[in-house]
Amino acid sequence: MAKIKIGINGFGRIGRLVARVALQRDDVELVAINDPFITTDYMALTLFFILLDLSFSGSFEI
Repeated sequence: MAKIKIGINGFGRIGRLVARVALQRDDVELVAINDPFITTDYMALTLFFILLDLSFSGSFEI
């Protein structure tokens, strides 16, 4: 079965929680995060800390 592809609009508290759950699941692929109020660097840093907390062994691209 194909993975469900999702994009997140807004990377506040709820968006970060959705990203965390999506990254924990094998049947979901996180393809985009959109938040015009934060910089790409801040988004990457926040995502990095989410992945550290999950003991993530994969990779991500910006």
